[in-house]
Amino acid sequence: MITIRPFAALRPKSGLESKIASRPYDVLSSKEARQEAQGNEKSFYRVIKPEINLDPVKPSTKEAAYAAAKNALEEFIREGWLQYDQKESYYIYRQKMMDNDQYGLVCLSSVDDYMNDRIKKHEYTRPAKEEDRIHHMYTIGAHPGPVFLAHHHISELAAIKKSWCASHKPDFSFTSEDDVLHEGWTIEDDQTIEAITALFTKNVSQTYIADGHHRSAASAKVGLRMREEAGDSKESYESFLSVLFDEEELDIWDYNRVIKDLNGYNPTDFLHAIAEHFDITPLEEAYKPQEKYSYGMMLGNQWYRLDLKQTHDVGQGIESLDIQVLSDLVLNPILGIKDQRTDPRIDFVGGIRGMDGLSKRVKSGQWTLAFSIHPVSMKELFDVADSGEVMPPKSTWFEPKLRSGLFINHFNQTS
Repeated sequence: MITIRPFAALRPKSGLESKIASRPYDVLSSKEARQEAQGNEKSFYRVIKPEINLDPVKPSTKEAAYAAAKNALEEFIREGWLQYDQKESYYIYRQKMMDNDQYGLVCLSSVDDYMNDRIKKHEYTRPAKEEDRIHHMYTIGAHPGPVFLAHHHISELAAIKKSWCASHKPDFSFTSEDDVLHEGWTIEDDQTIEAITALFTKNVSQTYIADGHHRSAASAKVGLRMREEAGDSKESYESFLSVLFDEEELDIWDYNRVIKDLNGYNPTDFLHAIAEHFDITPLEEAYKPQEKYSYGMMLGNQWYRLDLKQTHDVGQGIESLDIQVLSDLVLNPILGIKDQRTDPRIDFVGGIRGMDGLSKRVKSGQWTLAFSIHPVSMKELFDVADSGEVMPPKSTWFEPKLRSGLFINHFNQTS
């Protein structure tokens, strides 16, 4: 069964939450982070995108950036912008974006659960990106951003969260620049803490990584490294910062593709090649699929709807995913894209950018082809993870994104 722990978070001083909170490190470039942090010395990008602390003109090393992150975190603590809670607690993190309203449980998840595959994965990690997170966390001695985990519905936990939020004022409440409401509560009551811990210990056999495969892998390796160095076990680094959400509250968005070229085909021959597997309908406007095995495709200035022919057997498990069908029938055999993780001829466009985002990429002239894809369901994500299979890269896009800097696990407090 799953082990979770309360912890004494390092958090923004009351009233500074909106100043400190930042988007995850991997959803924006260094240039964008520098622009967003401009004029705000309290921006948490200084910790999670530490290269913005350095002179962009002068050459620098990754080691210099990691050291800058450590210095920035120490400054945040020294100036009182971040403060330690005195009691180990659970926290509730609410995010409301349009019609989606989700209440996450902020806690520490077990490194041993991760290593023993009780925390399920559905994506491969890239070694270079994983190493970057390892060095960053080890240098600053903290988990600065949470891993986004999902679990099957637990009615008792849903009732506890609902009751707690209804009977207590939030510690903070602000709306970020992308019009997402962020609120947080602290659960300090010992009886409630014990009840939540027991729900997972007795009833939950696995949780699932929704977003944060590199952060969780890096956290596990940092914990094991520190265990070996210290010769003992310490809960603060043998667990990692996470936010657990009920599957019924989550919404997976589409994650679309743009392609550089037609792999030697001219447009007419390309359309003829894919017509073997798809019914093709020209459209006057962009098409966002509303059902499985239906795709939008932009070629040149023309949008098409592609519907998988009923004669095609989609198979079971991972073979039944919409993105896998597109990969097996078009991306690999026709367009010659064998590995979507490494091929520079493919790029990924999150659903938050809409169909306009796809159209703009093609109209820019840098990309020839775009595909809009029906999103993966939570059931499909759970089924793939339970089977031990791995989805194609960039198969899931979750919104809203968890903010970094609102809850921090400072496991090596040298400040």
